[in-house]
Amino acid sequence: MITSHTAYIGLGSNLQQPCQQIQQALFALKQLPTTRLIGHSSLYRSPPLGPTGQPDYINAVAILATELTPHALLFRLQAIETQQGRVRNGIRWGPRTLDLDILLYDNLCFTDSHLTLPHPGLYERAFVLYPLYECAPDLVLPNGRLLVEWIQEVNHHQPLLGKEGSSNHPLFLPSLPRRGWGWLLAILPQIIPFKKPF
Repeated sequence: MITSHTAYIGLGSNLQQPCQQIQQALFALKQLPTTRLIGHSSLYRSPPLGPTGQPDYINAVAILATELTPHALLFRLQAIETQQGRVRNGIRWGPRTLDLDILLYDNLCFTDSHLTLPHPGLYERAFVLYPLYECAPDLVLPNGRLLVEWIQEVNHHQPLLGKEGSSNHPLFLPSLPRRGWGWLLAILPQIIPFKKPF
């Protein structure tokens, strides 16, 4: 019996019309074999982690139901990156047309020379955690913690500039209240609900 797995994919771009790069990548994810694109978050704008002088990033998270193994999925994601002009020049966190990362694959914890699950930056990056929360507010992380509790307790120093198309003034993410959705409406007033794929 073939088993379907849930994979959360982080998308990022800061070159060559990043919003269009993300939309094109979402369409490509929808075409993956034995895979279904369940949905995706809004687009978020965030400052780069790497070298200064590069443009802001556009980020999102997508949810896949897939029969591909983690390594087969990674191979397919890297092929999409290449198709969209990704050049691997060895510069860590440098500018790129597209970055696709497997954030979570079920609750698998795994490391080899090609892949680490969950993604090593998952627990500390606001531009990953908040889109992920938008997609799956009740998600339990592989460390056994609720995603919402993790966001409440981790001190995030990385600002988000907000949803793409809104103000460009920096938007620093405060701690979440224990209950309710008021925090989301307060910090991202123009965010749109979790979207079904195209």
